[in-house]
Amino acid sequence: MLPFKLIYDERFRLPIGQHIFHAEKYQRVFERLIAHGAASREDFVSVPPARDEDILLVHTFHWVDKLRTGMLTVREELELEVPYSAELVDSFWQIAGNSIAAADHALRDGCAINIGGGFHHAFPDHGEGFCVINDIAVAIRAVQRTGKIVRALVVDLDVHQGNGTATIFGTGEPEPFPRPAWSAGLTGPNRPAHMKHSTAKEVFTVSMHQESNYPYWKPASSIDVNLPDGIQDDEYLNWLHKALQSARERFEPELISYVAGADPFERDQLGGLGLTIGGLKQRDKMVFEFARDLGCPIMATFAGGYAEDIEDTVTIHTNTVLAAIEVFG
Repeated sequence: MLPFKLIYDERFRLPIGQHIFHAEKYQRVFERLIAHGAASREDFVSVPPARDEDILLVHTFHWVDKLRTGMLTVREELELEVPYSAELVDSFWQIAGNSIAAADHALRDGCAINIGGGFHHAFPDHGEGFCVINDIAVAIRAVQRTGKIVRALVVDLDVHQGNGTATIFGTGEPEPFPRPAWSAGLTGPNRPAHMKHSTAKEVFTVSMHQESNYPYWKPASSIDVNLPDGIQDDEYLNWLHKALQSARERFEPELISYVAGADPFERDQLGGLGLTIGGLKQRDKMVFEFARDLGCPIMATFAGGYAEDIEDTVTIHTNTVLAAIEVFG
């Protein structure tokens, strides 16, 4: 058995149909890890979905109510860029539950990986860019709420800047909305806890991404590394080393949330960087070694990956797990 857990249930499905986001990649990663003997079924943990009160640690009542009742505007649905359905909402609650579990298991075992997650474009009051709920932020707030940690570091290496995450953990606060009728049984105050956190000292965000790519407006992370088009393995890894060392000098995390996007790949359809599959695995090892050397638990989520050949994306995500096994195994 592995020394850490993989969070996934083979019954999970993301109901978005034919899409540039190949939702079947999660199942394929699971199957490949099993087929190649890198993991056994006992290494995978199935967990319940997040509760509404977990989601409300980050997202406004207004947005959650819209998702629950299907009352999104046409613009809000278009911004999601995935077809809205009640099943989609249930899937995102499950994704958030998986990331909460990954955080909990990482704190226990030193490492854990959600075979999914990383939906960093979701804001407190709306979703966009395939992201409905920001599971990264929900997981961090959930373990902060229980007192397991105070300080978390987000290392986001998706090709797209984590605009939702940067906003959630920045200094701005959205206006509170009235508590909807469906939330009457929830405990806690009349507005989400994220509106009361002094976030600057609690969560440090690092985003290393392609500057000329989506999103066009990039709210400030604690560290933003804006990469030029076409950057290749060696230069990318050099910038990553500098970013991690700078974060280490400025912040002392109790948990690292690693967003291991597969889309810096040189043949990604929504990316414009030049990393090879081997270079991406070196990237993963660098982040896991950084956490190990720091003595800090690390949870990982997969985020984006849009290679024309889905097998390339599956290989990159599988390699993230293999890199963790090499570092922590």
